[in-house]
Amino acid sequence: MNIKVTVKQLGRKHPVLSEQKIEIIYEDSVISLENLLKLIVQQQVEKFNAQSFELEDEDSTKIPTDNYLNILTDTGKVGFGSIYNLKKADVQKAQDNAIQAFEDRLFAVFYNDEQFSDLGQTIDLSLQHTFTFIRLTFLAGSYW
Repeated sequence: MNIKVTVKQLGRKHPVLSEQKIEIIYEDSVISLENLLKLIVQQQVEKFNAQSFELEDEDSTKIPTDNYLNILTDTGKVGFGSIYNLKKADVQKAQDNAIQAFEDRLFAVFYNDEQFSDLGQTIDLSLQHTFTFIRLTFLAGSYW
């Protein structure tokens, strides 16, 4: 089943990831948020692990263009498409981290205009709305 996903960060003009389609292995049209997060993480980990780990002397073919460089610096992470850590990602650890991050409110999940606050909430995938993941950041400073 294909779902549409967008990743955003508060206070930024451009989305971190523009809308993209992700194929998850799920047959039913109703799914819990927890299962959806685990399936998305599983798909992304498998995609990451399938990338080649060829060592390169120079990233000349992966240098971003001028207009894209501004978006990369706005997100706080500039990468050139190379993988320097040769370890494969662990699906179970990544899923556990995603669930813990949601419970700790490090990101919010929206389906159309509805925000999800509980991992047990069900989602009707047959509506084919776009999922929006918003990375939340804490303000610096204290109350004292």
